Amino acid sequence: MSRSFAALQRLLPQHGLSRLVGRFACSQTPWIRRTFIQTFSRVYGVDLSEARRASPDDYDSFNDFFTRELRTDARPIASDPLAVICPADGSISQVGQLVDNKLMQAKGISYSLRSLTGVDLPQFHSGTFATVYLAPKDYHRVHLPITARLVRTIAIPGALFSVNAKTEAAISDLFCRNERLVCHFASDHGDVLVILVGALIVASIETVWSGPQSPYRSFTENEYDQRFERGCEIGRFVLGSTVIVCFEPGRVELDGTLQQGKKVRMGESIGQLIG
Repeated sequence: MSRSFAALQRLLPQHGLSRLVGRFACSQTPWIRRTFIQTFSRVYGVDLSEARRASPDDYDSFNDFFTRELRTDARPIASDPLAVICPADGSISQVGQLVDNKLMQAKGISYSLRSLTGVDLPQFHSGTFATVYLAPKDYHRVHLPITARLVRTIAIPGALFSVNAKTEAAISDLFCRNERLVCHFASDHGDVLVILVGALIVASIETVWSGPQSPYRSFTENEYDQRFERGCEIGRFVLGSTVIVCFEPGRVELDGTLQQGKKVRMGESIGQLIG
């Protein structure tokens, strides 16, 4: 089933389909907006009780609804100043240590950090990582796990395969094939990567700073010098996908309870700073 699902996606005009849906999703035409929001909410069981705007009629478009803000009290940031916070709502796909500069994608399948980021980053060799999958009904804004300074982004064009357990098991180097934005931060506790991976029907990856606009047309590096506090919003998905965070070795001890499939929420602790 996984291989058939993956094969079907290879035949689809991934970018064309995603941009077509994206045009409808950003439409402010009342009947289009209502149809998208109501259908999506019914199919995926979206809970608006934590949203800053609790009524579907309060949103200008489906995209506005999909990237909805939460109430300020909905996701408290872990009080321990040494806590590493979860960057997004979702579930743990994989977590662990980079071995031979590789991250785990699924059972028996790994991929290299070099292929994922497009550049060599030796400081992360033997470091730790966590991959968070965002389901359609989840809150789709991405936040920074620790206080740090943005120093570089790398925008990488690519395919738009669906990201879920089926495709992760069937398509090797899945995250290295899809469109993605590598956000490189520097902190008092070493360098940190926050990587936003696009997926099928994702209309765009957006950030709070100016930079290349998704869909990315070419491999593009940009330098920055912008500080963000722990828990600050740094970006969002318009239709969801995956966030991968990487830390240098000896800097972070990830929580031992983080296992594949575990539900996580932005702001809760997923580990501790140790160096």
